[in-house]
Amino acid sequence: MDGLIELWGQLSARNAPLPTATAWLTVVAAAVLVTVPTLWRVSRHVITIVHEGGHAVIATLSGRRLGGIRLHSDTSGLTVSSGRPRGLGMVLTLLAGYTAPALLGLGSARMLSLGYDIGLLWLLLAALALLLVQIRNWFGLWSVLVTAGLVFGITWFGSPLVQSVFALLITAFLLFGAVRTVVELQRSRSRSRGGASDADQLARLTHLPGAIWVAVFLAATIASTGLAARFLGLLAPFGAA
Repeated sequence: MDGLIELWGQLSARNAPLPTATAWLTVVAAAVLVTVPTLWRVSRHVITIVHEGGHAVIATLSGRRLGGIRLHSDTSGLTVSSGRPRGLGMVLTLLAGYTAPALLGLGSARMLSLGYDIGLLWLLLAALALLLVQIRNWFGLWSVLVTAGLVFGITWFGSPLVQSVFALLITAFLLFGAVRTVVELQRSRSRSRGGASDADQLARLTHLPGAIWVAVFLAATIASTGLAARFLGLLAPFGAA
């Protein structure tokens, strides 16, 4: 009982806002993780985890039967679900992948704006634990465990300042990473035809060009990034003097 009370205290505790300079340096660090090729090759696995997790969540919520998730060393992934091959559920499931990191980043930014930095880290840990039981290959298992171990280490052992910086780093990384993966998607599509990407599958389901779905992904990720910046106080309100 005491442990539950202590956990609830951590979940509901509010952290003081980071100093502006520290917050901006953290955002810059997240941008570096996304833009430097060597760092991106490693950190992109986190985006893949969230991408496949998005497919899995929406597939389950739309009534599809989840068969498992595979994560690969080349940063690709596969979420298997069964159900109607067409219809709204399938469309939403395909839409969820590329938008999931941005939407998670947006939700995380909202929590940080309210001061729930530690609560956010615990929720991320819980989500990783739920995801872990759906992993169906060894690399995927290793990838999720390493990510969860890093989040747990910061959550359990980090000072409030370290926790706040890390929470903001994850948030900004998810937002920037979401935009970059959509750009990479279009580059990949431009080099091949009849692909199996989410945009191409949506094109076959809806009879709308895949480029339109890439535009939808890009609009969603950019809008989420802008709104998240507003939540975090990094952008002045529109029309402000």
